[in-house]
Amino acid sequence: MTETPPGDRIAKVLSRAGIASRREAERMIAEGRVAVNGKVIERAALNVTAKDRIEVDGKPLRAAEAPRLWLYHKPSGLVTTTKDEQGRTTIFDELPDDLPRVMSVGRLDLNSEGLLLLTNDGAIKRQLELPSTGWLRRYRVRLNGKPTDATFQPLRDGLEVEGTRFQPMIVTLDRQQGANAWVTVGLREGKNREIRRAMEDLGLKVNRLIRISYGPFQLGQMKPGEVHEIRPRIMRDQLGLDETPGHGDPKTKQGPGKPRATRNRRTRPKGR
Repeated sequence: MTETPPGDRIAKVLSRAGIASRREAERMIAEGRVAVNGKVIERAALNVTAKDRIEVDGKPLRAAEAPRLWLYHKPSGLVTTTKDEQGRTTIFDELPDDLPRVMSVGRLDLNSEGLLLLTNDGAIKRQLELPSTGWLRRYRVRLNGKPTDATFQPLRDGLEVEGTRFQPMIVTLDRQQGANAWVTVGLREGKNREIRRAMEDLGLKVNRLIRISYGPFQLGQMKPGEVHEIRPRIMRDQLGLDETPGHGDPKTKQGPGKPRATRNRRTRPKGR
């Protein structure tokens, strides 16, 4: 039986240091941008320890920072990528200058708005994006049309659209406002454009979509573009992190109904 080499996978170490997600780190390695002990590596199947000297793009890897988590009110019209091939403005173009390098937990579409979680820790990002995490994400959705409560029963039962199976959603019809209806939708996994595609299958067009919560974290009264950091103790409690910075993978608590996250620091975004 072959013994497992000591240390952690190089992609995990890069992710923990906030360089990139594990998948992105593996891509960087394949591109020849990562060196260990002076030698460029070509495969991510390598374990490293604190004794190893790691360089990315010729620069020494920084020591892993303590995990941090922020709430961000994403405005409509921004894409949730680090770089857009079409030259559109990204959320990272608009974040405050004093924020460290962060990664988004999942995405919101170009025309969607509301709560987006940001973190400097790749392990937290990965854990919170897993469907098995089970955290409820809630959205306020404006639809063009005059649906009844019964209209949404197929969404509550679970729906298949163009070969993609959507898990049952929690849907509440809130009110009719002229030609539009407002509904609240809750789901525990976020497939690409899931709510929009599901509503279109019912003959309803989404003309506004706002994420209002992600698990225990709430959008509240945050204005578009605002960033609030979660207090470290609250973050550790909600994510199940141990007390030692940079140690241990998060083990998130399951299900909704956790206490509302307390805001710590308000940062004024640039240009607002």
